[in-house]
Amino acid sequence: MTTRGVLYVHAAPRALCPHVEWAVAGVLGVRVNLDWVRQPAAPGTWRAEFSWQGESGTASRLASALRGWQLLRFEVTAEPCASAEGERYSATPELGIFHAVIGMHGDILVPEDRLRAAMARAASGEAELAAEVARLLGKPWDDELEPFRYAGEGAPVRWLHQVV
Repeated sequence: MTTRGVLYVHAAPRALCPHVEWAVAGVLGVRVNLDWVRQPAAPGTWRAEFSWQGESGTASRLASALRGWQLLRFEVTAEPCASAEGERYSATPELGIFHAVIGMHGDILVPEDRLRAAMARAASGEAELAAEVARLLGKPWDDELEPFRYAGEGAPVRWLHQVV
């Protein structure tokens, strides 16, 4: 079963750009040339986005291929298909990688064991429940990536917004 998605490279140093293209090409099995534009939110870095189509699980393979580079900020999304829910991966140097399962209406689906663990940490005083839920929903990653989601003037942009 195939799905489609988008790779958003929010910020990459210039020297890393060809390596990102090679990694994406390795996952997709086709040559990839990204249209790089300057990232005004982090001078000296570049941004690009790439729409892809592939089998279910491609988003996870793309995220795995890109996750090892400390200076890279990216997101990978996959739309739900007949055989799988959608996915979103977000990565920043400071926070690492976040994964969310996305339902057919765009909602983040949180597994019950993760909710139970968050409630247990809150009940034991380790953390506040609101902070735990925010983390389960990827809020720290959204907060850090939001300035990078806005591209420079004239650059192609797809806005990521939470569906309510």
